[in-house]
Amino acid sequence: MPPQVSHDGAFQIGPSVLLCNGGGSGSSPKHGGTARRMKFHGKKLLPLLVLVLSCLSILRLLKIAMIASHSSSPECSSECSNFLSNATPVVDSESGGRHEPTPAATTANATLLTPKEFMVLSKLVTRKAPCNLLVFGLQSQYYNLSSINAGGITVFLEDDPLKINEIKADFNGTRIYNVKYQIPAKKAYNLLKHARKNPACSPTTNLLNQSNCKLALRNLPEDVYKLKWDVVVVDGPIGDTPEAPGRMPTIYTAGMLARTDGIGKKTTTDVVVHDVHRTIEKWFSWEFFCEQNLVSAKGKLWVFRIPVHQSNSTSFCSSETVVNGGSI
Repeated sequence: MPPQVSHDGAFQIGPSVLLCNGGGSGSSPKHGGTARRMKFHGKKLLPLLVLVLSCLSILRLLKIAMIASHSSSPECSSECSNFLSNATPVVDSESGGRHEPTPAATTANATLLTPKEFMVLSKLVTRKAPCNLLVFGLQSQYYNLSSINAGGITVFLEDDPLKINEIKADFNGTRIYNVKYQIPAKKAYNLLKHARKNPACSPTTNLLNQSNCKLALRNLPEDVYKLKWDVVVVDGPIGDTPEAPGRMPTIYTAGMLARTDGIGKKTTTDVVVHDVHRTIEKWFSWEFFCEQNLVSAKGKLWVFRIPVHQSNSTSFCSSETVVNGGSI
């Protein structure tokens, strides 16, 4: 017997289906109106959203500008940014007492000469020994220069007392003086402009220890000003950050000492500059030692041969070659 289909079940299902269909068709106008109202409000909110994003962008730019202004040094403009280099400062002291070392005060952190660079320097001292040798800076490599220059006078000028304690004074005529350098590297650009405009900085200036030039080192031992130096080495102070003492005064002072004729001596002076890959060392060497006096170069080491200054000249460098270049 075939199964019977219940009519009550069909009656119950029909209305529910019709109710669902009726509900779906009845809600369509309502949802359409809601969508239109949301679209209308969205158009009103769009300008407000653009305004908020613009304000946030302006605030971000202002923040970046403030950070940049605080990070720049007040002593140095964009013109002198090339004079600054990256590293850490050292201990700066004029007393001979011990001080707690900072990471930058260690000899290991200093820039040492390569074997080829030191060979150039040692050959130069050997050729002139016994001679008067002046060294701005004190590295462990330079200890051998005292032995090479046996019978001569070797003077080290160093601002770090920790390095001074590593070598014995009066060894083979060696003298070591603790000096203080006060001019930070960040003032290099302004000092270069000062030297070019100020007559007190010209090579005709006498009595370097009484000079009014801002680049002149006036606090050195009297022996430094009295002797005629055969070789001058510039490898100090460390000068590797904007705040650390820079080598501007030592380069200028070396240039002045090299042009001074000693008692009964009118010979040339060889000036050796280390770390010439750095902008201060490079530009100040060109300014006060002169390109035409460059006789040798090896790595980061330059050797200049400076003649005794002619009294009628008011400039450090001339357009004519003063000393013929060549190997030493």
